[in-house]
Amino acid sequence: MMNYQPVTCVWEVTMGCNMRCGHCGSSCAQALPDELNTEEALELCDQLVDIGLKWVTLSGGEPLTRADVFQLVEYLSSRGVAVNMITNGWFLDKETAHKLKKSGIATVAISIDGTEQIHDKVRTEGAFAHAREAFTNLKQEGVSTGAVTTITKLNLPILDELKEELIAMGVDSWQLQLGLPMGNLKEQTDWVIEPESVTDIIRFSCQTAKEGRIKIFPADCIGYYTWQELEVKRISYGTNQVSIWDGCNAGIRGFGILHNGDILGCTSIRSKEFIEGNIKEKSLVDIWEDENAFAWRRNMNRQQLSGNCSVCHYADKCLGGCPNTRLTMKGDIHQDNPYCAYYQHMEKQKERYAGEPDVTKLFSLAQQNIAACEYQDAAIILEQLLKIKPEHIEALKAKGFCDYQCGCYKQCLLDNRKAMEINPDDAYAVRGVAMGLYATGDRANALKLMGRAVEMTRYQDGDMVNDYLIMQQG
Repeated sequence: MMNYQPVTCVWEVTMGCNMRCGHCGSSCAQALPDELNTEEALELCDQLVDIGLKWVTLSGGEPLTRADVFQLVEYLSSRGVAVNMITNGWFLDKETAHKLKKSGIATVAISIDGTEQIHDKVRTEGAFAHAREAFTNLKQEGVSTGAVTTITKLNLPILDELKEELIAMGVDSWQLQLGLPMGNLKEQTDWVIEPESVTDIIRFSCQTAKEGRIKIFPADCIGYYTWQELEVKRISYGTNQVSIWDGCNAGIRGFGILHNGDILGCTSIRSKEFIEGNIKEKSLVDIWEDENAFAWRRNMNRQQLSGNCSVCHYADKCLGGCPNTRLTMKGDIHQDNPYCAYYQHMEKQKERYAGEPDVTKLFSLAQQNIAACEYQDAAIILEQLLKIKPEHIEALKAKGFCDYQCGCYKQCLLDNRKAMEINPDDAYAVRGVAMGLYATGDRANALKLMGRAVEMTRYQDGDMVNDYLIMQQG
């Protein structure tokens, strides 16, 4: 039985493409000689069905340059797998739209990277007109349509104009994703947006969702942990049963397939060290179920993260957001992720309190945040306070508590140990050290210290006694 059940994948069926887009992450050009042939591709389709996939997205390159793509769509859809396609739309005339409809395609998404002038600059002259015609042809066939926009500095200022264009074309849904410095975009780094712009994208998405004229879906590289993000999901998915970001799906609920049958966690993370195997040499199920496969994702934990992400309240769940963002921006999937709305919030809070010299005011603000369960904000305030007055024992204990609530157990230990150095008989500093030790695995010493803390309060602190009993039980 599988420990992880895949439900979706992205399959780059070819590297062949008729365009040479300035932001292409795969640097697509010609179809490569090791591309899966029809027989191999159909065998892979059988394996995708057998492993239990619900959705497959065919991409490229340009998937419509592959002659057997209609056969692949029909084969998968006839066996209960919903097939989506991402195309540049250049070849999507009336006949092609009809063939896609007949083959059972679920959704066709066309890449649209701006209004006509910008889109054609990024792709090629006439690309926008072809895309607009493609949408018309698909709508006439009754095929569900989507637009995919890679956000760069070129189109960020004109998202409102682009929205109106897409609505006028009758597009059903719109996905926004970040343009990251990989592939061709590594040569156009001046196009890459600044980290703080991600909050503008989320704000725009929320406004657009509330208007209700087009469904909008920020991709997994855009987030995380804001009420606006949840509001977009609630409206666009049409349900209140939405959840906050739960970590990257790579190797957990999804995977990527390259043109030659290489299997990896995500088609964006395509370096050799991330390739888990090839279906010409090993079955898909054997690759997926290998205990060492996708280790970079399946075994990742907060201790491997750095910077803001390592101390974030959501680190255990989030694990730094999109790994490819960190890989392309900082060269390492374990670095922190400035392209995160919550990261930006933390930075703004640090700036907000950096110049505040009033220790009493800072402590009061921290207590208010703790009362509201805003532990991350409280920790930031207390960090500023401790820069001014490092021996403030109440601030040290409060910060230790906040660090514990945020899952930063080692920092919790450090804070409470400093408090104990100031006053070894402070029961709550002792308790804080005990909690930190327990959380980091030193249960024997944690139990001793917690027993001491309970005795110091003469068993009158119910919460402390309860913690002690939990430790005793194991």
